[in-house]
Amino acid sequence: MTVVIDQTAQPQGAASGGKAAKPAPQASLYKKRDPIYPKLVNGPFRQLKWALMAVMLGIYYGLPWVRWPRPDGAPQQAVLVDFAHGRFYFFMFDLWPDEVYYITGLLVVSALALFLVTAWMGRLWCGFACPQTVWTDLFLYVERLFEGDRNQRIRLASQPLSLNKASRKTGKHVVWLAIAAATGGAWIFYFDDAPTLWNAFWAGTAPIAAYLFFGVLTFTTYSLAGAMREQVCIYMCPWPRIQGAMLDTQSLQVTYRYDRGEPRGPHKKDTSWAGRGDCIECKACVTVCPMGIDIRDGSQLECINCGLCIDACDEIMEKVDRPIGLIGYDSDYAVACRSKGETPEYRFIRGRTIYYGVALIVVSAVIVAGFVLRTPYQLHVARDRNPLFVRLHDGSIRNSFTVNLVNRSYTSKTFVVSLDGLPAPRLQAPGLTADVRGVSVKVDPGMERAVRILATVDPTSLTTALNPARMTARIDGKVLTAQTVFITDGARP
Repeated sequence: MTVVIDQTAQPQGAASGGKAAKPAPQASLYKKRDPIYPKLVNGPFRQLKWALMAVMLGIYYGLPWVRWPRPDGAPQQAVLVDFAHGRFYFFMFDLWPDEVYYITGLLVVSALALFLVTAWMGRLWCGFACPQTVWTDLFLYVERLFEGDRNQRIRLASQPLSLNKASRKTGKHVVWLAIAAATGGAWIFYFDDAPTLWNAFWAGTAPIAAYLFFGVLTFTTYSLAGAMREQVCIYMCPWPRIQGAMLDTQSLQVTYRYDRGEPRGPHKKDTSWAGRGDCIECKACVTVCPMGIDIRDGSQLECINCGLCIDACDEIMEKVDRPIGLIGYDSDYAVACRSKGETPEYRFIRGRTIYYGVALIVVSAVIVAGFVLRTPYQLHVARDRNPLFVRLHDGSIRNSFTVNLVNRSYTSKTFVVSLDGLPAPRLQAPGLTADVRGVSVKVDPGMERAVRILATVDPTSLTTALNPARMTARIDGKVLTAQTVFITDGARP
């Protein structure tokens, strides 16, 4: 085997002066964010968003300061999550830790309502009521105050750093931080008495958790609403991906009516509209979009259905003397029908809306029934297992029970506890008064009390080793019962 070596071969790049060729640059896997500068537009949807933003921010910032009359000793704050005492107060309602299923039920109702609204009108929640949308709108408002509208902000961003640019940017971020701090501060007031925590916070005597959550909420508000904006909706929020399961061709969404807009193209004044669509390629719908998308490309994951492109397009249509509504809330089915010359039929009641609606009504009814039938008193009984029973010197049998009484009212209550279903039981409770009616137990308002009750019965009057019985508590005309058992000789646990 002969190996031939070509000695005339030269290293790559030698022919051009001996310098090695530079390797081709690798494409980056990370795409830098392209800043979006949405233009301010005036119209019905923009005005609606301003109104909803004012209402929702007013509720969020003001609700912790609303007072609600309750008896002395109870919190006077209308809405309060009192972790220290295990209570959740909401105006006339108060929930205990074991009633968390009500909150779970409210979350289920909220989810079903969101499903139903989405099946009807797409991401209506995202465009008008989502906290990310509300705070982003507020931050954009502040940005416009300092830097101007879209074109001014773009020019400012492209300019080198100057005193004017630095002062505008600094002022904007200072106000952003103030809003973020107010957001974090309002949040912590939901977990303690607002006036008391306000004074303690500035005095430096508030709990460390208050300062911790104030810092966390301030940072997240500033970063999500100020820096990340649309990226939260596109990359972080799971709802854009989930909503696809709720939508169908009958769902109303912000839609470009291509049956009317195509073929698109620039338009000059006093020229004919024959043979062309109403879209004049002005891109007004793109410049106002807070997500930076072109609604004419069809339904997209990024679209939050805020309707600002509708306002922008209607404004242009009025200027060129064309009917408004080239972009509007419409269904894919309706647009397809009109493109074929057919009259669309809108079906708001269909399979998925019936399912969501019925489920919403059923769960809501269960929650309401639970509140209506809810009693402020509870009785729980646990029979002592060691020993199972005690035989006294006179031959009678004694069982011991731990009775837990709950008083969720705002006044002290006296429960009369008796043991029913047994022949002539004699009840005793250390430190408490017992008579023929039973054992009287006083429970303070909003408290639980566990008492040990001793029940003695003559075994000759019992026919079995395991004798069913009922522990009964009478309070304010109400009778609470809990099933238990009385054990005698020969019984096994």
